[in-house]
This record gives sequence, C-alpha cells and structure tokens, in this order.
Amino acid sequence: MPDNQCLICSMEEADPASRVFLDELWAAEVPPGYEVPGWFFLRSRRHAEKLTGLDEAETATFGRHAHDLVSAVERITGAPAVYLLSFGENYRHFHALVAARGDEVPPESRGWALLRLLAEGRDAPAAQALAGKVRLAYEEIIRGREHAAVG
Repeated sequence: MPDNQCLICSMEEADPASRVFLDELWAAEVPPGYEVPGWFFLRSRRHAEKLTGLDEAETATFGRHAHDLVSAVERITGAPAVYLLSFGENYRHFHALVAARGDEVPPESRGWALLRLLAEGRDAPAAQALAGKVRLAYEEIIRGREHAAVG
C-alpha cells in the first residue's frame, strides 16, 4: 500500500504518457522534478526502503527490468552511456535513476556529476515525448525475448 508521505509512492498516480511500463511489482516513468529527456525512475511499486528492503519477488525481477529499461533508453537515445544510480537518501523508497548521458556532456559532468545538470536539462514535453519512444522500444525488447524463448 502506498505511503501517503512518500514522493515515490505518489508516482502511482503518474501521467500514463510519462510511463515506460507498469507491472505488479515495478514501474518506470519520467519522475516529477527530474523531467530530463532520457531520465527515468525504475521504482518498486511497494514501499520498500533501500535495496535490502526488497522482497524475494522484487529482488528476482529487478535485474531484468533494469537491463531492459537501460537497453531501451540506449536504443532510443543512442547515448554512449546510460547510468543506473541508486542513492536512497533523499527518497527512502527504493528506486534507481536511469539516465542517458550524451556525447555533449563534458567530462567534468559525467558519472555522479551528471546530476548537476538537472536544472538546465529539464524539459518536460521532450522528456514525455521520449518516454513514449522508450516505451515502444521496451515492449519490443520484451517481445523479442518472448519470441526467442518460444522459437
């Protein structure tokens, strides 16, 4: 059940256009306040604090979702690096930021320093438009894996 005081839990009410996917355990979408094209939160739908707060089913499925989301972001953006970051201090609810890093980002703003680009990189309409493209790529990745498993 969502925690009414948790920003990440409140993302359950996110605009469906900003969402890449939603299943029983996980969701990925453009996070409010972080509307940078190519940035998404991969979050547990249940309020779980820290990676170690995930249950067995969440732990078993996190890696596949992270892999598929990073792959979809990489495919659509063409970014040479797609970061997967999880700090858990500001928002205790377990989530990971998936962030595309383009060639135009200078070396001093790479790695964790990419977060410094949040204010200048915010563009909600562009982030939402990109979310739709990433959603289609994500779905294609899933279908390709399912097709390979059957074939």
